[in-house]
Amino acid sequence: MNTLAPSPPALQVTERSEHEVLQRLQETVSASRLNCFLQCRLKFYFRYVRAIPKAKTPALHVGNSVHAALKAWHKARWLTKPLTLKQLHEEFVEAWVEPDDGKLLPVQWDGEEESAKLTGWRLCEVYLRESGIDLGEKPDAVEVPVEADLAKHGLPRLIGILDLVQKRRIIDYKTTSSTPNADKVAHTHEVQTSIYAVLYRFNTGHVEQGIELHHLVKLKNPKLVITTLPPMSDQQRTRLFRLMEAYLEGLDGRDFIPSPGMACASCEYFNECRQWH
Repeated sequence: MNTLAPSPPALQVTERSEHEVLQRLQETVSASRLNCFLQCRLKFYFRYVRAIPKAKTPALHVGNSVHAALKAWHKARWLTKPLTLKQLHEEFVEAWVEPDDGKLLPVQWDGEEESAKLTGWRLCEVYLRESGIDLGEKPDAVEVPVEADLAKHGLPRLIGILDLVQKRRIIDYKTTSSTPNADKVAHTHEVQTSIYAVLYRFNTGHVEQGIELHHLVKLKNPKLVITTLPPMSDQQRTRLFRLMEAYLEGLDGRDFIPSPGMACASCEYFNECRQWH
């Protein structure tokens, strides 16, 4: 059985409260939570069980602001009152200065905030120019929270938010610093896309027409890369359910062993991990 180094006094979690946290985490699961667990169980423990606060990264702040602006743009389309470019910029600026939810510490900009802000806005412009979305076409759904009761499969309740559904196609937009690998993107995002497909089918009673990943790439000349995927297969659904079973078993057995690898260099819990034994 793995053990954890003693916690600093301010972060100490009692056995009872940790037990309660683990119980709640076994009742529902989201794509981000499951992906974190599969990436590194110790990172999951620090983030979701111990809830150790970390500073919000500049990349995350840019991504959140772009996401909020595009959410406003799509919602306006849904209301059949499309935003002008000026109105979209106002939405982006508002999202940029909006206070965080308190779960993360403030961003450390090191003098790079204006440059990052300009990059974020240029990504919004690229999306409007290259997404090919018809302004006159009303979306099926925008930023809708959904859940699926999977109790009959012995699994926790799935929860998530669908960014955009258009003509029964599930669309998820992201920001990234490198161009996604076309041959690998379906695999690297399979947990998330399969969860969205399960949520869509559970809530609509229909099979999605397909899934699109819209990657906004933060290059010197920003670009949009759209990856089109087919509907979730039965094999993918089975794989997802097996991964969720492993998630439940891991939490039930308090299996929070680390996964040393290349990703550790950029992990916010690197120092805490080094104390693990």
